[in-house]
Amino acid sequence: MNIKPSVDDFLQYLHSVRNLSTATVTAYRRDLNRFIDVTSDTVDTLETIETAVVRTFLMQESARGLSPASLARMRSSLNTFFEYALDKQWLQKNPVHGVSTPKISRKLPEVLDVDTLQRLLEIPTESDIAIRDKAMLELFYSSGLRLTELSLSRWQDLDQGQGLIRVTGKGNKQRVIPVGGMALKALNAWYPLSVDSNKTTQDYIFISSRGERLKQRSIQVRIKHWAQRQSLWERVYPHLLRHSFASHMLESSSDLRAVQEMLGHADLSTTQIYTHLNFQHLAKVYDRAHPRARKKNRSE
Repeated sequence: MNIKPSVDDFLQYLHSVRNLSTATVTAYRRDLNRFIDVTSDTVDTLETIETAVVRTFLMQESARGLSPASLARMRSSLNTFFEYALDKQWLQKNPVHGVSTPKISRKLPEVLDVDTLQRLLEIPTESDIAIRDKAMLELFYSSGLRLTELSLSRWQDLDQGQGLIRVTGKGNKQRVIPVGGMALKALNAWYPLSVDSNKTTQDYIFISSRGERLKQRSIQVRIKHWAQRQSLWERVYPHLLRHSFASHMLESSSDLRAVQEMLGHADLSTTQIYTHLNFQHLAKVYDRAHPRARKKNRSE
């Protein structure tokens, strides 16, 4: 079977059956098209793809300067596609099996401490835009939303009485997350202003001055604006607020499963990375406080 039609069939499956986001399907398309372009001289059909072809392709991409993370993503895209081809009986074996990629060193996420977040959230509500932005930042930190989730959140998804919000995350999976009292207060202040000027058919919570849904790039710009306005040295961005929410929740509760559910992580190991931040924090406290934490030369 020709490779291109099989890839098109696979991408359609991801979109219509698995309901993956447009961005995710686009990432698969980009990786698979790259594979097709690079191997076009040696591969004619799907059946002619051997393990050596996949290994050579990834080695060439590595030589081109791709990072270990990008190579792992490409391998994953190919593996998912070939597993699909196996299910369709277009192949007898998955040529990705036996091909490894460099180990990825897992970088710990950055977080803001509670005092810094307090400064960031002390937005003077002296204009409609400031009232909106305060509600936006409060909700980000209160509920650990992703940027896309916040941008697409609607008033009908918010239960102010129960203090809950329903969001649609990765893979179109819905989850319900608590909303804190400070965030609810900020949202209540923003609500009448939003309703009066909202021109969207979906009744989005956060809208621009023109009454349209506030896009992700605009949200990023507003967060950067307030970080500078509040004289923060740190580089502040939407996912940093999500990281901070997760770290502070774990530090206070130690309930890994609950934080996993609130963040919408499919794999617990993704949430566990925040426990390493807490261990780092404890180690620093220990080093500062314990009289025998550090070796000292007593003769000094």
